[in-house]
Amino acid sequence: MKLDSKIPEGLIEKKWSNHRFQMKLVNPANKRKYSVIVVGTGLAGASAAATLAELGYRVISMCYHESPRRAHSIAAQGGINAPKNYANDGDSIWRLFYDTVKGGDYRAREANVYRLAEVSNNIIDQCVAQGVPFARDYAGYLDNRSFGGAQVSRTFYARGQTGQQLLLGAYSALCRQIDAGTVKFYPRREMLDVVVLDNQARGVIVRNLVTGEVESYVADAVVLATGGYANAFYLSTNAKASNCTAIWRAYKRGAFFGNPCFTQIHPTCIPQGGEYQSKLTLMSESLRNDGRIWVPKMKGDTRRPDEIPESERDYYLERLYPSFGNLVPRDVASRRAKEICDKGFGVGTTGLAVYLDFSDAIRRNSKEWIEEKYGNLFDMYHEITSVDPYKTPMRIYPAVHYTMGGLWVDYNLMSTIPGLYVIGEANFSDHGANRLGASALMQGLADGYFILPYTIGDYLATSKFKPVNTDHSAFLEVHRNISEHVKNLMSVNGKRTAEEFHRSLGKIMWDMVGMGRNKTGLKKAIGMISDLRDEFWKDLKVAGTENDLNNELEKAGRVADFLELGELIARDALHREESCGGHFREEYQTSEGEALRNDGKFAYVAAWEYAGYNKSPKLNKEPLKFEYVKLTQRSYK
Repeated sequence: MKLDSKIPEGLIEKKWSNHRFQMKLVNPANKRKYSVIVVGTGLAGASAAATLAELGYRVISMCYHESPRRAHSIAAQGGINAPKNYANDGDSIWRLFYDTVKGGDYRAREANVYRLAEVSNNIIDQCVAQGVPFARDYAGYLDNRSFGGAQVSRTFYARGQTGQQLLLGAYSALCRQIDAGTVKFYPRREMLDVVVLDNQARGVIVRNLVTGEVESYVADAVVLATGGYANAFYLSTNAKASNCTAIWRAYKRGAFFGNPCFTQIHPTCIPQGGEYQSKLTLMSESLRNDGRIWVPKMKGDTRRPDEIPESERDYYLERLYPSFGNLVPRDVASRRAKEICDKGFGVGTTGLAVYLDFSDAIRRNSKEWIEEKYGNLFDMYHEITSVDPYKTPMRIYPAVHYTMGGLWVDYNLMSTIPGLYVIGEANFSDHGANRLGASALMQGLADGYFILPYTIGDYLATSKFKPVNTDHSAFLEVHRNISEHVKNLMSVNGKRTAEEFHRSLGKIMWDMVGMGRNKTGLKKAIGMISDLRDEFWKDLKVAGTENDLNNELEKAGRVADFLELGELIARDALHREESCGGHFREEYQTSEGEALRNDGKFAYVAAWEYAGYNKSPKLNKEPLKFEYVKLTQRSYK
């Protein structure tokens, strides 16, 4: 199958506006004739469902939580980008576009990135109108702060709760439509498969997580807004329930998977405290505005941080990157923290941490000023570690956070399955090989509020749909497949829980497919994951019954998918013989230890096509062209 990105012709600043005009429209009176399923209620899913319903479409919204408010988007802390230039420091749509392409190490589509920058200003206006309590300066204007990879202040924020406040805005809009009857909302449903009929996505099969019943839902189009797959690494900053099942099952139905190895390591996380820890906690990148990162200059220094004089401290990011300092992009800051710790300069009992110190900012601006900007983040750190960060520097270390890979989509956000749209972190689009901070919230809301409502209308207006219901043979066949899969999971009756297998997978992934990757390790990881998957199907233990509330069965299904996806991530990392962004192949680095790209061979999107169980997937390539941002070696010095 030839990949068609459907990028419009013309000047980049005109592509989206011209494309909107050229797309077909659905008459307002006809919108109620069309139905759309939106799976997921995070920022992308909630904004999409609310907007489509407001336009007049019949929308089915579902999530595996009991409320849309539980979506993992609430965990986002630091802010959302938009180039409004309120700080009058030289920002613009072009600068945000440039920073994002450069920050992604030139592995994203220019057209998509420019559109994202273009519509981002509208997001702020939309959210302010919804009542989102963005921080304001003394004069009452919206305040901004800086994030990594930028030399301007363009990040709008609500203390350290930006994701939660933005989700409440989208959630309110969604609830309005639920109350109006234009959205039918189904909580505690987990999507297990997509139904493709006549080469169109026409519905989904889900499990009712309360009753255990397998249910079918029909529509004219399906939207996946189910988030990322960072939990393939087991320990990540994602919620424990975050998983890859929806996009993985869609992949196995014919949706290509784009750049699966592009995973982001966040540099500012609370270090792992013990072997049996189940997740990690993010400390917002915004803290790097006022916190200074350092380690002792002496290896193995066990003194308390307040006992180490300034002359014996290495503020290594400020030393290595004088222009950006502590605000270098996430992949750069993460890699340097690992390098410093690997050399023996790390702090804490494990030596796998560096200091994030606010003493200078407190002396300069007062403790009260820090409390006003970051108070809830400091409280959270104190609750988890029992250390007061106002008196003692935070200890941080990189952790898996976000996935830039995901289902491949064209410019219209449609996958390779017609009628199956993928938005937010579930798709591969817009970030390339590294995501700049405060851009996840931006992409999710841009997709849901301002892009998908146009592009899905064009598909509905130009497609024909046969009448179909859940009794159709296509639905019944997928239903049978799901039931058989569940029975297979229940019947293994081994000795090890799904959690144990997940933890084993995570160790393989982190050790060999994590921050540092190499050919030998990746080949070994592929073999080990394959062996672990075989062991899973021989020794899995699922307690309880299949036709009831069963958390163990939920976990087992998700881990089965993670085991398959983990191997694809390693395969993609092995084939990409270059370093770019968060994908750091140790064989390919500059003399200064920076990522070394190979634009001649790898300036493309790797779109993997499912070929069958235990068969090698097929690699499809979408070439990337750079007309507006010149391909250069990234430098933040």
